[in-house]
Amino acid sequence: MSGADFLDTNILVYAVDRDSPAKRGIAQTLVATALSRQTAVISFQVVQETLQALTRKRRVVASAADAEDFLAKVLTPLWKVHPSVAIYARALRIQSSQGFSFYDSLIVASALESGCKRLLTEDLQHGQRIDGLRIENPFLA
Repeated sequence: MSGADFLDTNILVYAVDRDSPAKRGIAQTLVATALSRQTAVISFQVVQETLQALTRKRRVVASAADAEDFLAKVLTPLWKVHPSVAIYARALRIQSSQGFSFYDSLIVASALESGCKRLLTEDLQHGQRIDGLRIENPFLA
């Protein structure tokens, strides 16, 4: 999906997290726009991380039933990036060149492999560019 946005896990978690109302509003708008206009993608990793974050034992954000509903209505329609040798190899190169953790590198690699122009996340440096991909924190004031 060339030119689309890539949504990181934190965007999806904030969309349902009642503890962060300001971020929740921004995230809900991003997710709703992504779904209605088909302008964003996520990867297998984002699906896994989101479901884990929503249902973890220490701070349950959503019940299992609500998480399953979120999987069907939000995650599945946005899920376009699946694991591949190319993505893992690119993640290793990004990790080496950028000094990111492997999992952050895997997010960046997935965004690049899917042709995205922007990676929306609060976890990496806002404004940074990697191989034509711009990292943006949508929660900055």
